[in-house]
Formats: sequence, C-alpha cells, structure tokens
Amino acid sequence: MTTLVWFRRDLRLADNPALSAAVARGGAVIPIYVWAPEDDGHWSPGAASRWWLHHSLASLDRALGDSGVRLIIRRGRASEILPRLARETGAGQLFWSRLYEPAAIEAEGRVEVAARAAGLATRSFAGALLYEPGAVQTAEGRPFQVFTPFWRACSAMGPPPPPAAAPRLLPAPAAWPPSLSLDSLGLLPSIDWASEIRASFTPGEEGALTRAQEFAWDAVDGYARARDRPAESGVSRLSPHLHFGELSPRQAWYAATSQAADPAAAEVFQRELGWRDFAHHLLYHFPRTPAEPLRPRFRDLAWADSPGALRAWRRGQTGYPLVDAGMRQLWRTGWMHNRARMIVASFLVKDLLLPWQQGAAWFWDTLVDADLANNTLNWQWSAGCGADAAPFFRIFNPVIQGKKLDPDGDYVRRYVPELRKLPARWIHEPWRAPREALAEASVELGVTYPEPIVEHTWARHRALDAFARI
Repeated sequence: MTTLVWFRRDLRLADNPALSAAVARGGAVIPIYVWAPEDDGHWSPGAASRWWLHHSLASLDRALGDSGVRLIIRRGRASEILPRLARETGAGQLFWSRLYEPAAIEAEGRVEVAARAAGLATRSFAGALLYEPGAVQTAEGRPFQVFTPFWRACSAMGPPPPPAAAPRLLPAPAAWPPSLSLDSLGLLPSIDWASEIRASFTPGEEGALTRAQEFAWDAVDGYARARDRPAESGVSRLSPHLHFGELSPRQAWYAATSQAADPAAAEVFQRELGWRDFAHHLLYHFPRTPAEPLRPRFRDLAWADSPGALRAWRRGQTGYPLVDAGMRQLWRTGWMHNRARMIVASFLVKDLLLPWQQGAAWFWDTLVDADLANNTLNWQWSAGCGADAAPFFRIFNPVIQGKKLDPDGDYVRRYVPELRKLPARWIHEPWRAPREALAEASVELGVTYPEPIVEHTWARHRALDAFARI
C-alpha cells in the first residue's frame, strides 16, 4: 500500500517516526510538503523563516533524491490537497508528525475529517519534542506553569529514547504525481538581504547535524559559562534547526552527551531543551497566549504609545550599546544571542513601556528560528505576565548588563561599529565618556551615535508605577 508522508516541520530523514513507520509498513512512499500559510492562521512564517524554509526544503529534496524518491510540493489547504493527492496516486494511508500550535492542531483535525471522508487511513507521530505536552501534568492533573516542577516531572519519566537512523532506501511509486517547483512558492525575498544569514547558518539536515557535532565537540563542556557571553561562540545555535525539524530534540540531547567530558555540562544544555518543551506545553494548554497575557491582570497595564521609540528599538538606535548590538545582530543575521534577547526585550517592555506583543511580532518576522511557542513564552517571561515569569519589577539595567555580559565590548564593537574605537570603560555608556575619549574614537553623540532615547532610572520608576496600578 502506498503511503503519503506529510512533511511539516520535520524536514529530516533521521529520527523521523512518520517516515520510518511508512517504510516499515512496506509499499511505496510519497513525501509531500504542502505550503499552506492559510493553515497557520495569524502566524504564517515571517520573512526570515520563509528564507530558511526555502533552503531547508531544497536540502530535504536532495536528501530524498539520494534515497530514491522525491519531494512533491503542493499549495493550498492541507485538508484539500492531501485527499486529492491520495486519489491521484492510489495511496491508502497518510502519516505525519504532530505539531502543537493552535492553528496546527486545527489543521490536523481538518485533515483527519477530510481523510476519513476519502477513505484514507491516517496516523500521527510524536517527533517534535522530548515529551508530549499531554503526557506531563501536575499531581492534580493540571498543566504546569512553573518550569522547575515541570522539568522534574519530565525527568522522572526517564531520558528520551535514542534517536533512530535514517532509512537507507525509500521505495518509490511506479509513477510520480505532478509537483510545483520550490521557486513557485515565492519564499525568497525579491531583494537578497540574506548574505549574512547564509554566512552564519546552513539550513537543512546536513547543516543541522554538522552544527550539532561541532557544538558537542567544541562547546558543550563550557556551555554553562560561555552561554552568558554574547561575544563568544558558547551557545549551540541549533534553534532554527530544531524549529524546522532538521534536527530532532532527541538528536540534540544525545549529541550533547556523546562528547561531554562532564555530564553536568550536558545537563545544563538538556535543561534548555526542556525549556523548549515547556514552551510548547504552555502553548498547547493555553492557546490564547500568543496574543493575550497568561496573567489576566496584565491586560490592564497602561502601555505607552510611541511609534518613534519602537522604530528606534527595531533599528538598533536606542543609544544603549548592548541593546543596539542585539537588535542589529538580529537584523543582519536573522538570529540573536539568548542573553541579548533578554536585554532587548526587557528594554522594550520596561524602559520603553511598549507592549510585549509588538516585540514578539518583530521577532516573528526577523528571526530565522521564529517559533510561536518559544517566542510567546520568552516575551511573556520578559514582560512578567506569563508562566514562570521574571517579576515585572525585575528590570535589567542595560549598562550593568553590558559590563557584565560583554566586559571588553567585543559584541558591541562587532555590531555597533561606530563605537569600535571607544575604550571598554565607556563603550556601554558612551554618554558618560570624557569629551577627549569621544573625539579620539570619532564618536559624536547625537550625530554618529544616538543619545539614549530614555533615561533608565526614570523609565524604571515609570514602569514600576504602571505595574503598581494593576
């Protein structure tokens, strides 16, 4: 019996339960990708994600070709396309990997109804997370809202099983149905702005496996310390590969343990994979949180309305060097170091008092690893309005954080080159630098680099006052 394998965000051959099950059942396998932004509701992929998706699909098609089959590409609602393709090919069953965003769950439901009406057997598989969202609950049978007990409950279930190898050969059908070209999806920008993204990442399963191995060999033992330093290569940079499913979380888990000299070092990284699971756990159980705060009282917080401040934040022109470096890294490379994400998010919602949803929307469009669950959890964490959130009164001082996380100013110099000649003593607060130091560094505040758009101490008190009123 011919099986359709519906690829979604599991763009890999290794450790892909849906693909492995299709091969094990016998009969031909037809891989299918459906470009259906309408199935994503309000959260169709942003520009950076579409760029990555194009190259990831090209990589998947090459890998499938090496295994004896090809990727069929169609466009439209999956609930209409998949039954139609089954009729064209005589396929009797449809397999896919489950996703947990609200729109994805709804799309799966529509596919199941349409497939049943067409006499097409369906089966979905777990392959996107370490632990299924519905399998982890409190003693009272409720979803967790604090990470530590959530991760303790996951750990009590034991480590995830080791990842499975990719099938060596995929059985092809006697004839192939027609397919759209990848270029016809229009995923690439009309103006090529992705040169630095290409220099920073290699989309696709092969690039993901290479990056995972490099991290395991070079960085996992120092991860606990180096992950706080944005100027260093101390983080895994696996987030886009995990989002698009070019690498499974189980592969990432075992890659870290395979080379770690100190098991405790690997556990720090594995805990971060657990945070990713926690994000999907929350989104699964609280599907309104991409737009609404988990804590209802935050609906009444009196946010400011300042398009100019939002524009300066987006462009990395706030006058706070660490904030500007993070925002420029995002714009240039489609990615931002995690600690920088925390600082720029705190600055937006607390120094500028602008709604966290505006920041989440900008990240969604510009991050190559834009993930609805992670984006929602982390922005609500920064705003103090979500699960396990940093209290609203915890407000990062961007100068102190700069001196702590980037003491020599290397990260700032890389992304804010107009400050590159400024001594480390002044690079995180150039407005305090002596006139002579600014002149020697060719820095003219308000001309070559902006003055701070807001005074941090005043902004902190404003944010605390707004919080007190709710």
